[in-house]
Amino acid sequence: MTGVRRAAATAVDRVLDAALAGRPPSWRDALPLTEVTGAALHALCAAADELRARQAGPHVTYVVNRNINFTNVCIKRCGFCAFSRTRRSEEGYLLDVDEIVRRAVEAADLGATEVCLQAGLAPRLDGGFYVALIRAVKRAAPGLHVHALSPEEIKYGAHRARRSIRDFLIELREAGLGTLPGTSAEILDDAVRARIAPGRITTAEWLDVVRTAHDVGLRTTATMMFGHVETRADRLRHLETLRDVQRDTGGFTELVPLSFVHAEAPMFARDTAGVPPGPSGVDVVRTHAIARVMLGADVPNLQVSWVKEGLRMAEWLLTCGVNDLGGTLINESISTAAGAEHGQLATPAQLRRTARAAGRVPAERTTLYALRRVFDGADADGGTDAGTGAGDDRGDALDRVADPAAAFGSYRALTRDPRFRFGGAPRPGHGEQIVEVGRPVEVEGEAVAVEGGEPEAVVAGAGDVALVAVGVAEAGGGGGQPHRQRVGPELFAIRRRDQVGAGEGTAQVGDVLAAEVR
Repeated sequence: MTGVRRAAATAVDRVLDAALAGRPPSWRDALPLTEVTGAALHALCAAADELRARQAGPHVTYVVNRNINFTNVCIKRCGFCAFSRTRRSEEGYLLDVDEIVRRAVEAADLGATEVCLQAGLAPRLDGGFYVALIRAVKRAAPGLHVHALSPEEIKYGAHRARRSIRDFLIELREAGLGTLPGTSAEILDDAVRARIAPGRITTAEWLDVVRTAHDVGLRTTATMMFGHVETRADRLRHLETLRDVQRDTGGFTELVPLSFVHAEAPMFARDTAGVPPGPSGVDVVRTHAIARVMLGADVPNLQVSWVKEGLRMAEWLLTCGVNDLGGTLINESISTAAGAEHGQLATPAQLRRTARAAGRVPAERTTLYALRRVFDGADADGGTDAGTGAGDDRGDALDRVADPAAAFGSYRALTRDPRFRFGGAPRPGHGEQIVEVGRPVEVEGEAVAVEGGEPEAVVAGAGDVALVAVGVAEAGGGGGQPHRQRVGPELFAIRRRDQVGAGEGTAQVGDVLAAEVR
């Protein structure tokens, strides 16, 4: 062994020994772990597995849940996202509340304990829509835990509702929101975020939403999307940032590393030379093991995304620090749209087989990681009720689903279903409209892009940004032909703060003769 290799091995040993002694590494100290291969990689995985056993115990957990991505129409154009569509796209859809509720109730009837609601940021959805949606789901299926709305959606809904983040989260909690998915994190570095998703929620904003959620009693997951343009140091700093939050709030339920799926990602199609095709298999293993070493003492639950990695890779990761397989999902749209090929449903029996293949004990859990059933017998379907200790030989209704797409629909079919074609979205909330006015009028709102344009940025920390809508219309006897002048690529959702007048006549914005929702 050369001196350089011996020094690298010694550095890795020091980090792993310290972690096993209860001293997780800083991001700088963890840097040598990002290069390990061969025997050193096996040592990393062995250490991560030992830490998993101490921190999370012997069980491999999963939750029976349903994912409902209720619209793919989005005002943002993230480079990694192949799911979103513009409002004019023939593949844009929006599920109405009745359909979302129907899917949630169907999931509950099939044994689900959780429904996950996430979607694009569709124009004309106001903050009241999100509150009403959660209330409707809880009214129809009170036993379901509602795990819903990413920090990006919380920011958008609060803005549209003209509420503070805190007040909006409290209103959602009172409507029945149980926890939030910690997605939209990607890499918590604004330079990286500017490359992969300009105009997306900033690092500071993401952290503010998450910390505020924890403060009002709403726990969240934590995520990291890796294998794109970030550096390995960026990943470690991201993990350290999450650890700092957890030490302050204790609000994260789990960490979910998410591999970048490149196949249909717009930024990969545009720049195949500068954007890698996702992480390698070794990198996936290494990243999950490092996550356990860095965060396990503070966030004991480490989840593998079977949608991204597949169940075979998940088996291996269960020996490298992972203790959770996530959910059954039933419907999966976002990774599938990006080119993932692992399906939309993992049945409970499949998840139990995956755990057993890794030599572990499968257990069904709740969203908050309370054990519901422990399957510690030889029979894959024979479990023990975690509350009573009684035997439980129930099968799972989802295990009898032979064709998930036929039973529950697929993303591809949904984008072609005329019943849900985007265009019938809820009307804007009070005072939100695009107008033609008789003179310049100062309004509050947000300019956003459509058809591939970039969003007009809202000044960070300044709340609503003041814009000027300029046009000419007949109002109160004014003359001339109406015409429009756009602010930025296109102006959406303006809120009146002034009167509109022409000559002696005066009209409120709502009374202007030419008003149009875009």
